[in-house]
Amino acid sequence: MTSELLPVGLLTPVGTTLDVSEGTAGLMVTAPGIVAAFAAPVIAVTAGRLDRRVLLAALIALVGIANLACAAAPNFAVVLVARVLVGVGVGGFWAIAGGLALRLVPPAQVARATAVVFGGVSTASVLGVPAGTFMGELTGWRTAFAAVGALGLVALVVLVFLLPPLPTEASARRMTFRDLSRLGRDNPGVRAGLALTFLLITGHFVAYTFVRPILRDVAGVDDGLIGVLLLGYGVAGVAGNFAAGTRASRDARRTLLAITTTLTVALTLLALLHDVPAAGIALLIVWGLAYGGVPVSLQTWMLTAAPKATEAATSLFVAVFNLSIALGALLGALAVDNIATAAAPWLGAALALLTALTAAAARRPTADR
Repeated sequence: MTSELLPVGLLTPVGTTLDVSEGTAGLMVTAPGIVAAFAAPVIAVTAGRLDRRVLLAALIALVGIANLACAAAPNFAVVLVARVLVGVGVGGFWAIAGGLALRLVPPAQVARATAVVFGGVSTASVLGVPAGTFMGELTGWRTAFAAVGALGLVALVVLVFLLPPLPTEASARRMTFRDLSRLGRDNPGVRAGLALTFLLITGHFVAYTFVRPILRDVAGVDDGLIGVLLLGYGVAGVAGNFAAGTRASRDARRTLLAITTTLTVALTLLALLHDVPAAGIALLIVWGLAYGGVPVSLQTWMLTAAPKATEAATSLFVAVFNLSIALGALLGALAVDNIATAAAPWLGAALALLTALTAAAARRPTADR
């Protein structure tokens, strides 16, 4: 996740060094997100009976090598190709790893283990991206990419030694693209989960993509404080992730209702309270706490709805999640450029409210038969 998000803080130095605009440099974020959305279901289907430990090791190796290629890239075209490979690795890894808790721990510990896995998303925001950005400012953006690439290869070694073999059961039928389509069509819990994911993630990234101008121009927060405040947002997100993990295992629907209601209120107040820095800071922390529980709650919903097809359900979830990130960023840009900065949290709040209404109308997910 740090590999996917790292360019967010390095667009300007990369663009300056490689002689491209910041808008063009933004493709380093957009491209892997879109690629990951398609890679997730494709890898889940084509993996067949390959041992999941071997597959995860290959994907982590790909991400590590791609980051090292970014660090050594002579031009932006090479960087973009490497970022596409990061998207393949991230999408495939998430599709496979998201449901592995069911195979690695006893049933009573699945919720906690799933929260640990998805805690990596929040921790990337808290430690990975700020650390990479700081390193880039001190020693150059190439060093930041090289460091993440080297850490990826370290993670590869640890994964190989600590993860047990995860062969596919001999009796298991090989998944096909038709199975993915059938799961989305015939399982109402999966359909509801995908709809909730689309609405909620799109709404979040409509606003979060522009969190800096929202805090600065709408809430009146001093620009010099925003980096520290985003660190606080990330810490709150980690806490929210683990708090939601246990609750979602008992009732994912009620957990998502609480999360979406909180997000609706927080984003609405952010849009309304102009030039009130203290309120903006408090609402940012509430926002982080609520959103921190989103990935694990949505994943728990999908696994509860399709416990016999975890990889298929997770790959669909990852695809919709990543496409929603791209769509949210696009809608947010249109709102900010054509209306006002405050339009981004307003639109985010509207989509969060629509998610809450959808969750209220949906049935609680139950295991497929």
